[in-house]
Amino acid sequence: MKQIYPCIFIVACLVALWLTGCGKKETPPPDAPPVVLVMAAAQADVPIFSEAIATLDGYVNTQIHSQVSGYLLKQAYQEGSVVKQGDLLFEIDPKPFQADLDKAQADLANKQAQQLRTKQDLDRYAALVKTGAVSQQEYQSQVQNNLSAQADVDAAQANVTTAKINLGYTKITSPIAGVAGKANPGVGDLISPSLTLTTVSTVDPIQADFTVPEQFYLKNAERIVALADMPMEERPENFEMILADGTPYARKGRFYYVNRQIQTATGAITAYALFPNPDRVLRPGQYVKLRGITQHINDAVLVPQRCVTQLQGISQVMVVRPDNTVEVRNVTTGDQAGSLWIITSGLKAGERVIVEGIQKVQEGTLVTPESYVLPADELPSTNAPATNSPATNAPASAPPGN
Repeated sequence: MKQIYPCIFIVACLVALWLTGCGKKETPPPDAPPVVLVMAAAQADVPIFSEAIATLDGYVNTQIHSQVSGYLLKQAYQEGSVVKQGDLLFEIDPKPFQADLDKAQADLANKQAQQLRTKQDLDRYAALVKTGAVSQQEYQSQVQNNLSAQADVDAAQANVTTAKINLGYTKITSPIAGVAGKANPGVGDLISPSLTLTTVSTVDPIQADFTVPEQFYLKNAERIVALADMPMEERPENFEMILADGTPYARKGRFYYVNRQIQTATGAITAYALFPNPDRVLRPGQYVKLRGITQHINDAVLVPQRCVTQLQGISQVMVVRPDNTVEVRNVTTGDQAGSLWIITSGLKAGERVIVEGIQKVQEGTLVTPESYVLPADELPSTNAPATNSPATNAPASAPPGN
């Protein structure tokens, strides 16, 4: 039994040596050209998108105030509900105003009776002055009395009208259709015209407010003006909205207008877009991201972003010549199209650039190029958005490019 162990040990060593020999890979000669992955610079027509953070606001926001002071008798709407134009929102105790109307009507009746008496006197004096029974001066005095009585009637009539208006103001209705907010006063509170009772906001459409840098505005001013001159319903729906949870909003929006002045503190100008909101999912105060087309670039030269290196502020790519030697090429980059750079100068479509293996080579290095296949989600497309650089500072407010 003891003699078996040396045999087992020898067999194990032989197996280990055999496995070690099988695991060896053939290494290329030390002077072989390094292998790099290359692809031809692509060419495509791409739209340029810009993005901005926006705040949603009502298309129309109306603060509801009372026209008269009084005690709140009734709140006639449910907070957060949709109201139509003319719907009753609040009711003030009408009794004091009804009493004022009754008093004004009684005073009017009194003034009308007085005017009727002076009119009868005037008619009698008109007949007597013809016969000389009364003097012309007495007649003119009676004319003035009648005019004064008529003025008193007119003033009393105005008081009646005012009292009716004030009584009508005890029913506070919505001047617009929209969503009514929280009521500030409670039933029984004494309210006055200075108090905001609630706010009604039109949320369909809803307005998105965002800022545009002055440089961006100047660059696109002509197109913004041309778009602003178009009827609202004819403006293109070129705005997309991304909600706070990252989901895209189902409906697209239209450019609305830009504000009248540049903000001196920030050097920016506020712009506005309108989005349909029939389901009232969007509400004032939400923060969203807007994205819109600002222009199209035709025949753009595109390379993956990792092809481009930065050296002292200069952008460079490694170009593989037809003889498989490397050329370090200075290029000018433009906007980004997804994960691709748009090269505006220094590179032609179809030229081979190194995607992987840049660290292995330098100017004049002989390489062994192998094709790099761009992932499908990175392929250039006329529908793939390109983003202004930097994206966060260039909001979309201009009309789409042609």
